[in-house]
Amino acid sequence: MRLRRASWLTLAIPLTVAMAACSSSPSSSPSSSSAPSTSSAASTPASSASASSTPASGGLKTGLKVFVIPKQLGNSYFTTADSANSGGAIAALNALGESGSETSGTAATAASQIPAIQAAVSKGANALIVSASDPTALCPTLESAMKRGITVVTYDSDAPACRTLFINQAATAAIGTTEVDILAKELNDTGQIAIVSAEASATNQNAWIGYMKTELKKYPKMTLVSTVYGNDDPTTSTQVTQGLLQQYPNLKGIISPTTVGIAAAAAVLDTSKYRGKIMLTGLGTPDEMKKFVADGTVQEFELWNPADLGYLAAYAAVELASGKITSAAGQMFTAGKLGSFMVGADSTVLLGPPFVFDAFNINHFNF
Repeated sequence: MRLRRASWLTLAIPLTVAMAACSSSPSSSPSSSSAPSTSSAASTPASSASASSTPASGGLKTGLKVFVIPKQLGNSYFTTADSANSGGAIAALNALGESGSETSGTAATAASQIPAIQAAVSKGANALIVSASDPTALCPTLESAMKRGITVVTYDSDAPACRTLFINQAATAAIGTTEVDILAKELNDTGQIAIVSAEASATNQNAWIGYMKTELKKYPKMTLVSTVYGNDDPTTSTQVTQGLLQQYPNLKGIISPTTVGIAAAAAVLDTSKYRGKIMLTGLGTPDEMKKFVADGTVQEFELWNPADLGYLAAYAAVELASGKITSAAGQMFTAGKLGSFMVGADSTVLLGPPFVFDAFNINHFNF
């Protein structure tokens, strides 16, 4: 699999992400799940709605108020994607002379995310960079923002009806098909398998699962017995994985296309009863998965560089807000260290192909 060189050269350099400063999993406190907050990833907080924007070299405006709104705060994946320390979205905004802040609720739900979007709009946002927890529930709020002239870019998880551009981490079909192919290789094309997903409403999860089901037709001796939802919550993901093991004693493999879900599932399988007997793959971060790869619980899994995803989304948002590009297919723009990108079909910009981590390469990566 050929990788986008400009993107993956940065991945091989250890990222100095302050993971210890944030939870490796989202908070489950119900008292704070609906209240938006601003994380330490923010650089210069947005001030007043009347802040001026001036053209910079290359024709891009500076002084734009850009709010990065992940599905939830406290999730290490989004911390990496958004943080200035990791080289993510806030780092790009800083380099471009914008005012960048990361804000969201602490639960991966529309009810938690919508107040953060509304607060950003009220603070005079020029652009919103959003990972959609729900493809439709966010739309009234995002459409209202767009009517005010605010640029809306989605990343990681799309809301197709209410944004200008979607920054896709990897080709949707490639993620779904390759995860099935990895598991098929490990199971010799035979056995019962299950999927541990994130939210039932998540656009990216459902799209990937759709391609998984199509790819499974190539492996008639492999049977998908269940798809369960951990809601990107470690406790829930652990519980649904344990439920699969109880309900399907002949289960041979699990795919979890979510960094929270795969880590939780790996912890459940990391015993002598299951290790090496039930295979696990999906999407995970190297730092969270190194232990499980080292002890044989997981052989291979996939991801991309989350920091590059956020960095690209920030550049795209500034290009749009500056009027340098629109959502029309075929337009080109440059995203700093990552090089040039083209707007593709469905107003989507593709970061690059997924990357497979295994025992031979995982220790070269730190994020």
